[in-house]
Amino acid sequence: MGKYFGTDGFRGEANVNLTYEHAIKIGRFLGWYYGVNEEKVSKILIGKDTRRSSYMFEYALAAGITASGGDAYIMHVTPTPSVSYITRTDGFDCGIMISASHNPYYDNGIKLMNSDGEKIEEEIILKIEEYLDGNFEIPLATRNIGRTIDYVEGRNRYIGYLISLSKYSFKGVKVGLDAANGSAWAIAKSVFDALGAKTYVINNSPNGFNINKDCGSTHMEVLQQYVLENGLDVGFAYDGDADRCLCVDEKGNILTGDHIIYIYGLYMKERDKLINNKVVTTVMSNFGLYKALDKVGIEYDTTNVGDKYVYENMKETGNRLGGEQSGHIIFLKYASTGDGVLTSLKIMEAILAKDKPLSELAEPVIYYPQVLKNVKVKSKPEALNDPDVREVIQKMSDKLGNDGRILVRESGTEPVIRVMAEAETDHACESAVAAIIDVIKAKGHVAN
Repeated sequence: MGKYFGTDGFRGEANVNLTYEHAIKIGRFLGWYYGVNEEKVSKILIGKDTRRSSYMFEYALAAGITASGGDAYIMHVTPTPSVSYITRTDGFDCGIMISASHNPYYDNGIKLMNSDGEKIEEEIILKIEEYLDGNFEIPLATRNIGRTIDYVEGRNRYIGYLISLSKYSFKGVKVGLDAANGSAWAIAKSVFDALGAKTYVINNSPNGFNINKDCGSTHMEVLQQYVLENGLDVGFAYDGDADRCLCVDEKGNILTGDHIIYIYGLYMKERDKLINNKVVTTVMSNFGLYKALDKVGIEYDTTNVGDKYVYENMKETGNRLGGEQSGHIIFLKYASTGDGVLTSLKIMEAILAKDKPLSELAEPVIYYPQVLKNVKVKSKPEALNDPDVREVIQKMSDKLGNDGRILVRESGTEPVIRVMAEAETDHACESAVAAIIDVIKAKGHVAN
């Protein structure tokens, strides 16, 4: 990770630590790097979510791009995966998504994608950061100033692409959608209506301030109640930029990304479509998922937290399905990033193909109790590499055996160690976590 950009772009509070000046300079760099630097006119795609500040960043980026001689194509409010898809299919040099995902409205972010719709290369990020720090200058365009182009047609083509992926009519199925007052509001209902579903939609009235507010994939209780009150067959909740999806079954139970990986992974295996007989998870996936996968003979790779790392594994190995507990699910055959609406379509496919309710498909994944506590430390490496800390971690792992697991890791963004235990009982989790934290404290690693 760089000085400004993390694993999911440059994110911060709008005009506090992510300002319009940052956006202009990022646009200036991209317009120059993919244009004058390559002796051509750069062609850059911009999408945004529904935050009030997204308009400011959209115009700032476009101003920077055009000032460097590039052309900025504006998709307006649209999901992150649509920017990825259109960047790749329509020959753009670069794609930009303005969003802070599941964060509150006052935060925002700038995510950059390469011409393949993947997260942009690290070496380019480092060059952008050098430019942001004023380490070199970029010439202004004079007679070859760029232009902005309305490109809402890209969003419409993405909607058509999603519709084309469905193998089944949804006629007769009562589906609830929680659009989180975010990017999904512009497309999700259109897709489900076109496929024949009886679509019920909530939280699809964005006003710039209500994105993710008591709704969407971070507040599943809203959709749970809605599904039960309206007797729906299934519910899907998205986050602010619609690259995540979590589900609610017909009984009102929440299904996480772990359940989605199990359900669709098994569906792929049954059709001989699961390449390498393997799915990709992160270290935060629940122990119950692994137990369920073991029972049906599906193998798994485990990566660091972040869809970036899941995708890197999939690209390298050819694994076709992977994702995070949070609902970032990647279907490599169809997309290079998490796609919330695509995920909901794939779950619908499994339900209809197997002619079973969602609760029955998810039943084998029995979630284990989990306790996660953060410990603020003076030095993350010193705390983690302390022999006594390593010893107690091993001791607790041995104690849980095949009935649980311990995960102790550094935070990527804070000066903390995250201590997690999963076991068959809450008491076993609490005891294991407490034993490890006690040793961290006793060895003097805790910061004041």
